[in-house]
Amino acid sequence: MSAAWQGRRVLVTGHTGFKGAWLSMLLLHRGATVHGISLPAEAGSLFETALLQELVTSVTCDLRDPSHLREEVKRADPEVVFHLAAQPLVLRSYADPQESWATNVMGTLHLLEALRALDRPLTLVVTTTDKVYAGAPEAGAFRESDRLGGHDPYSASKAACEILLQSHRASFLDEAGIRLGVARAGNVIGGGDWAPDRILPDLVRARLAGRPLELRHPEAVRPWQHVLDPLNGYISMAESLEKGEALPAALNFGPDPEDERTVAELVSEAERCWPQDHGSPPSPVAAPPRQREAARLALSTDLVRRSLGWRPKWGFAQSVEQTMQWYRGVCEGASARAVTEAQIALFEAA
Repeated sequence: MSAAWQGRRVLVTGHTGFKGAWLSMLLLHRGATVHGISLPAEAGSLFETALLQELVTSVTCDLRDPSHLREEVKRADPEVVFHLAAQPLVLRSYADPQESWATNVMGTLHLLEALRALDRPLTLVVTTTDKVYAGAPEAGAFRESDRLGGHDPYSASKAACEILLQSHRASFLDEAGIRLGVARAGNVIGGGDWAPDRILPDLVRARLAGRPLELRHPEAVRPWQHVLDPLNGYISMAESLEKGEALPAALNFGPDPEDERTVAELVSEAERCWPQDHGSPPSPVAAPPRQREAARLALSTDLVRRSLGWRPKWGFAQSVEQTMQWYRGVCEGASARAVTEAQIALFEAA
C-alpha cells in the first residue's frame, strides 16, 4: 500500500450507512484520520456492531440543515471528502419523495456550499448510482455519456444531483480549487447491509426466521459487485484528483460483464455459500412487483479502466462468498469489526 492516506484528514458523509461504514474502515486501514457526518446509526447496523464510534470522529447532522452542516464541515477541516450520504432506497422514495429530493439534491447543495465556505482547495468524490441513466443503454451497457434521467423519485433525484454537480463545477468549484469526481456504482453487496428490500439482507433475515424468501424480480439481471471494489475505486479517484490528473466528469464502477447475473442466480450462489445445516432451505417464492424495474442493468467500465486503471479485484463467486461468510460469521457470534477487518486485509492483499 502507498502512504498516500497516512494522517490525511478525510470527511465521510453517510459514514453510519452500509457503504459509509465500509469506506471508513478501509480508509482507517490505509492510515487516514476519519471524521464522519451522518444521521444516527440504525440499530444493528455495521457502524453500531463494529463499534466504529471508537475509531472515527462521528457527528450527527442532517444535510437538510445547512447552518449545522456548515459548522461541522468547518470543524472537520477536511483535505478529502467522500459524499455518500443520501436517501438510497427506491421503495422508500415512493413512500416519501420529498425526503429523497430534499436529501439527495438540496443536501448535496448544502454540502457544496459548506465546502466552498472553507475557501481553500480540497478533493471531493460524490457517489451517485447506476440508476441515474434514462431508458435503455444504446450499446448494451450504460456508458457515462448516456442520457441521465430516472423513473422513480430516488433515481430521478440522483440524476438531478449530477446536474447540480455539473453546474456547481462550472460555476464555482473549479475556480475555488475544489477537485470534483463523480462515481456511479452498480449493485453493491457485502456483509453488514441490513437495508429492507435488498436481496441478500432479505435472504439472511428469511434464513434466520425460517421462512421463504420473496423474490419480486428473479429474472432481473444486475451488475453485482462486492462493496470493497467500488470503494477502492472511489479512493483511486480521489488519489488521481489529488495529483491534479484530469478525469472524466463521471465514472462507472461495475463488475466484469461475465459477472452480471440474475437475482435468482445471486440467491442460488448465496445459498451454496451458506448451506442450511439441517434439511432444505425455504425455497424462494414469487412476490408481486411493487414498482417498475428494468429487466437488465449493465455498466460499461471501459472509461474507468482507461482513466484510473481500475478493475474489480473480486469476481461474482468470491464477492458472494465473502458476503455470506460475513453474515454467517457474525450471526454465529463473531465480532463484526474483526470479520470486516479480516475481509479488508484479504482484499488489500489481492
